[in-house]
Amino acid sequence: MWPGFAGSRGNASPSVRSINTDRVYMGALETLLRLRPALQRPQLTRKSLCLPDLVRCKGRRVSACHVPSIHSEQLFFDMADRLAEDGWRELGYEYINIDDCWSAKQRDAAGQLVPDPKRFPSGIKALADYVHSRGLKLGIYGDLGVFTCGGYPGTMLEHVQQDAQTFAAWGVDMLKLDGCYSSAEEQAKGYPEMARALNATGRPIVYSCSWPAYQGGLPPKVNYTILAEICNLWRNYDDIQDSWDSVLSIVDWFFANQDVLQPAAGPGHWNDPDMLIIGNFGLSYEQSRSQMALWTVMAAPLLMSTDLRTISPSAKEILQNRLMIQINQDPLGIQGRRIVKEKSHIEVFLRPLSQAASALVFFSRRTDMPFHYTTSLAKLHFPEDAVYEVQDVFVGKIIGALKTADNFSVVINPSGVVMWYLRPMALPVQPWHVRHQAPGEGFRPTLL
Repeated sequence: MWPGFAGSRGNASPSVRSINTDRVYMGALETLLRLRPALQRPQLTRKSLCLPDLVRCKGRRVSACHVPSIHSEQLFFDMADRLAEDGWRELGYEYINIDDCWSAKQRDAAGQLVPDPKRFPSGIKALADYVHSRGLKLGIYGDLGVFTCGGYPGTMLEHVQQDAQTFAAWGVDMLKLDGCYSSAEEQAKGYPEMARALNATGRPIVYSCSWPAYQGGLPPKVNYTILAEICNLWRNYDDIQDSWDSVLSIVDWFFANQDVLQPAAGPGHWNDPDMLIIGNFGLSYEQSRSQMALWTVMAAPLLMSTDLRTISPSAKEILQNRLMIQINQDPLGIQGRRIVKEKSHIEVFLRPLSQAASALVFFSRRTDMPFHYTTSLAKLHFPEDAVYEVQDVFVGKIIGALKTADNFSVVINPSGVVMWYLRPMALPVQPWHVRHQAPGEGFRPTLL
């Protein structure tokens, strides 16, 4: 046990540079809000983890690849303290996730993965114990191949069961399994095999798969029905970089392919568009608000990637927005869709929520000036003769009551969003339900 585990790790803090130079991901917000014990599952299914109120697996991800070796372990202790003491844990930011480059360059004589003795002199078990003592959970990185993407020992097929047992023995709570240096055939066999191996440990371990990202993210190469049976969340697309262009490329791909991706997501199995880069250097204030809103509409895992010791008040306010997190964690777990794409470069996104509520995001791709956008809930296909209480998600203010037929205007800043939470005050006589529409039907609150 590392000395001084009870309480803060002290003031030692390595200098941490920006995300896309040092790849130091501080604060992976992946919200398994209240991770309940694993239930009896079919052979492959892992749906008992990452359920809606646990959805999102919030934690933090830190890569050791470019951090000076002497500081790597301390960095995790520091971030655990910040999550526990600065209000993050209470909001559901529970996971601290180690990225690539944490291991030694060789397995030991028994073929077991071992942590780099310079970066993690206390070992992963001691780190997990400390993280758990702070009311948090620990995630770790692996790769289904000869090497990890960073060139460290991978998990080849003959090591799958051994590595699953190792992670469980260390007290790991989440595994991200990458796919560098592996073939399509090895991935098709290895990702399901790791699901079986994790289940066999008896420890609830959230399983994040990169499988679809290595197969183009779309059918026919990707079978989302099978994927949902073996993985709790999965990466579909490219790694995010610390830039607005990168955020837009991810948004473009996800919503261009929403007819395929949206039905694949749900309680226990989530699309992962990659981390939030809020609090780093690549996004403006408006762009940071936009990423948070769009990731929330996508029902995305919220993985922070910023240094919680030095985070700005404005970034912290965005990431700790209680209403935003409530929407992100909605128990229905329905992923939202883009429902309007205007020639004026304004887009509207809708996410149906529990208790007949909805989240609306009005997003401007314009770069010139604020834009006055006028529409009505009727034009957005809300049910006739309904009345909603409208709340501004970022400000928190109740704007007032809005009838479906009423026209309204919002002012959207360049690269920015306006986000509303709509609660029904009066609904038509018919019972209210929300369902998944088939591709091509559009997406809207639905009366059945």
